[in-house]
Amino acid sequence: MSDFSQIQVADLADDAVLLDIREQDEWDRGHAPGALHIPMSELPARVDELAPFLEREEAVIVTCRSGGRVTRVLPWLEQQGYDVANLDGGMRAWHAAGKPLQTADGSAAQVP
Repeated sequence: MSDFSQIQVADLADDAVLLDIREQDEWDRGHAPGALHIPMSELPARVDELAPFLEREEAVIVTCRSGGRVTRVLPWLEQQGYDVANLDGGMRAWHAAGKPLQTADGSAAQVP
């Protein structure tokens, strides 16, 4: 994991591409507005959805709840040709920093 950039929530650019690889129920309870959601288990079948980001100069920032799943996904995405980085602390850090969260049903957001 040390080979990949660690992006702090406070340093995340407003137009950064944020790929959330958490499961559907986690996403539904609270996610970053504008994030792209592809659960880790679906990533091999849906990786083409990231193709528009291949030409960007900025890395695709990958996040999960706290970073564990990202460690398995970043090397694979890099092998597919993507410039990737980890959102340090994941969605827990995002939530703790007071960043906006959306939910599927409009209820209060949670990042358990």
